[in-house]
Amino acid sequence: MGGKFYLFGGRRVQPVDIFDPTTQTWTHGSPPPMEVHHFQPVIVDREIWMLGTMTGEFPRETPLENVLIYRPDSDSWVSGPDIPAGRRRGASGCALHADGWIYVVGGIIDGHWSGTQAWFDRINPATGVWEILPDAPNKRDHAPCAIVGDALYFFGGRESGRHNGTDLDIFFDHTIADVDVYDFTTGHWSVHPEPLPIETAAGGAGVIAGKIHYVGGEAYRAEAFTEMQIFDPIAGSWSFGAPLNRARHGTNCCVHDQKLWIATGSGARGGAPELTSIECLKI
Repeated sequence: MGGKFYLFGGRRVQPVDIFDPTTQTWTHGSPPPMEVHHFQPVIVDREIWMLGTMTGEFPRETPLENVLIYRPDSDSWVSGPDIPAGRRRGASGCALHADGWIYVVGGIIDGHWSGTQAWFDRINPATGVWEILPDAPNKRDHAPCAIVGDALYFFGGRESGRHNGTDLDIFFDHTIADVDVYDFTTGHWSVHPEPLPIETAAGGAGVIAGKIHYVGGEAYRAEAFTEMQIFDPIAGSWSFGAPLNRARHGTNCCVHDQKLWIATGSGARGGAPELTSIECLKI
């Protein structure tokens, strides 16, 4: 926003870290009112909105009851509209459409324990009105979504709730290859014929020149992933771009000056080691 990057959330309550790509310097903003993590934020005018957000400790984190909003201009946090009790979850995909609505898809209702969902909803930031839409084809959490043109793409992620209270390591194996596509024109979901080549969860995503760039992630192995997987909606196919310098997951990407930027995250499966580096790739 405004040429600066805002990095916030994660385990523990920490200040907002603000990066100026021109001077390549960091400054700090006010911490959120509680620990927040597992969200995909969206920018609404001069505010940053967080839906599908969790708080609390692993593995029984709880979803927030309302939207949390950060206002960079005043360096302040405010509570936004309530989220209906039956639709609260975290680790959801979230994106702002040109129609002015924020769309929220997937997620899990009980931390990393149970209740992965295929739910699809939208909220009008101007009015706070919440609407329930048709479920996505797949249940998944720890997955981003992206809007290109008049379609929403929901990809990556896993079904963490499938471990059924047994060995928590099991859920890393339940990644999902399908790419779910919602057509805003018809109001219907479909599964794209081309699956995600390398199945990971908790990667970062950004759209540049009409293509989705999905970076990093975690899955079955101990190390995080470095791969950049690029989806071209026109060609209907995936390709690979330059890999990350440092494998990471549990963070997100932003797009600025035709570059894809990614910072911090975890360098291995799970929550450690926590990284402090930032890198970018000119597309």
